[in-house]
Amino acid sequence: MAVTIKQIAETCNISRGTVDRVLNNRGKVKAETEELIRSTAAKLGYKPNLAGKALAATKKNYVIGIILISEGNKFYDDVIKGIGQAEQEITDYGIRILLKTMKGYQVEKQLELLDEIKDKINFLIINPINDDRIIDKINQFSEENIKVITINTDVENSARLCHVGCDYKKSGETACGMLGLLTGGEANIGIATGSVKILGHNQRIIGFNKVCREKYPKFQVTDIIETNDDDVCAFIETQKMLQKYPAINAIYIVAAGAYGVCKAVTEAGREKDIIIISSDKTPEIIKLLREGTIKATICQQPWTQGYKTVNMAFQYLVSSVVPEKELHIVKNEIKILQNLK
Repeated sequence: MAVTIKQIAETCNISRGTVDRVLNNRGKVKAETEELIRSTAAKLGYKPNLAGKALAATKKNYVIGIILISEGNKFYDDVIKGIGQAEQEITDYGIRILLKTMKGYQVEKQLELLDEIKDKINFLIINPINDDRIIDKINQFSEENIKVITINTDVENSARLCHVGCDYKKSGETACGMLGLLTGGEANIGIATGSVKILGHNQRIIGFNKVCREKYPKFQVTDIIETNDDDVCAFIETQKMLQKYPAINAIYIVAAGAYGVCKAVTEAGREKDIIIISSDKTPEIIKLLREGTIKATICQQPWTQGYKTVNMAFQYLVSSVVPEKELHIVKNEIKILQNLK
């Protein structure tokens, strides 16, 4: 027999209305009362009636809004595929996905998209720019009961429900370790980041620099450029960097723009004497790995990020299931020519 709210209420000697508010996240209850109700529900083996809630969801026509900085960035193709798979699985529950995309890191554009979808959605998934104005918007959405999950990259000190993505610091640490193995621990390094406006990109550099300091004293980070995750920009900025610092003999590509970086290296005739480590596994990076231009890349399961995030939003809307933890971290994977699939 399924455990009911009435049984939990009787066990706790608390009204059914209070138990209902706690288990369905409707309104505030004293912390000690909430703890008693949730612990009792867990002991009794209470499970939400998903079928009944799903039926109710079909009548509410929930919409999950998604904003991605994905245009021109092949990495997000797999994120969107994961979103698409999750969308197929929840369509019968009357839940729709409203996906908005943008190119580049213009805060004003992301604010515009947030304003555009605010009155059309019940839940927000966002790949956010780390800017106070974006954080304020996330907080505003949360205050108005539109819960938010950040995907792929996070922001600092926001009211978002949780974050789904990789451990960016560990990714940077891994990249530095790989470069150490490939160079013998001595190199003049150029870093090609995506944007200083993205927390994850900055965290990769922090992780990279940490291993530099602790393990590779003969590593010298000579220059850092921004590609804005665009191959044309990456090509131009890498050309400038190599002209200004000809001693560079290793490059760490933090985000997108790998094709542009490698094209600049090749056109300078430096592909044989510059060791390149990249991030993620796009078709362009696979090709460059097979050609030997890139020696290794650190991947982060984009399909899983897209699928998992939408599923968590669905569970929250239909069953009021709050994510069990704040950070949902997918694993980093090292890919080299020999283990490409």
